[in-house]
Amino acid sequence: MIDIQGPRIIVAMDFDNADDCFYMAKRLSPQYCRLKVGKELFTACGPRVVEYLMRLGFDVFLDLKFHDIPNTVAKAVKAAAQLGVWMVNVHASGGQRMMVSAREMLDKHAHHHNGHKPLLIGVTVLTSLEAHDLHAVGIAEEPEAHVLRLTKLAQHCGLDGVVCSAREAGLLRSQFGEDFCLVTPGIRLDSSPADDQKRTLTPHAAVVAGSSYLVIGRPITQAHDPVATCKAIIQSIS
Repeated sequence: MIDIQGPRIIVAMDFDNADDCFYMAKRLSPQYCRLKVGKELFTACGPRVVEYLMRLGFDVFLDLKFHDIPNTVAKAVKAAAQLGVWMVNVHASGGQRMMVSAREMLDKHAHHHNGHKPLLIGVTVLTSLEAHDLHAVGIAEEPEAHVLRLTKLAQHCGLDGVVCSAREAGLLRSQFGEDFCLVTPGIRLDSSPADDQKRTLTPHAAVVAGSSYLVIGRPITQAHDPVATCKAIIQSIS
């Protein structure tokens, strides 16, 4: 069972240096949001940025989308568990053996070390990819069909959920049940520009559709009062 206790908002910390990240973190509150550390920030700053954000009391989603041979990915998710992150993700297209290796490693790590076990989430089809992009790499299926195929495989491998477009959340929720975690980027507030995201939903619409957690970046990090914005979003989805 996915436990959605605590904040459903995950703020994307899309910064290229620690100072800007820490300044924003101090303007937010773990009472109202969790934080996502992606490739840019992690490459620039390394694990210390994650440790610092956790010391401030935040749950951290380590968004590095591991995709490699099974042994390498298993060791990477173990390192994430040892770091203490709340959520970690892998590419579902890495296949069944890779995902099962990651699942087994996290289960074994938690069992042997009384350790912390992050949520393990699969990335299906990146929201930037359209049908012609998939066809160019030899995938004949339409994006939605491929998302369904990879989500089914991820659930079969014991993953806790997937990252998906909010517009796919309703379909996936109906197909994969209430206990499956759906993490949805592409959330925009009524008042915010769509920027480079084309397929967006408001927080309320995304939660109604079936989203478990909402990944939100600029609408919060560029707000005049980030905490007030988080509170307003929480109000809109409760």
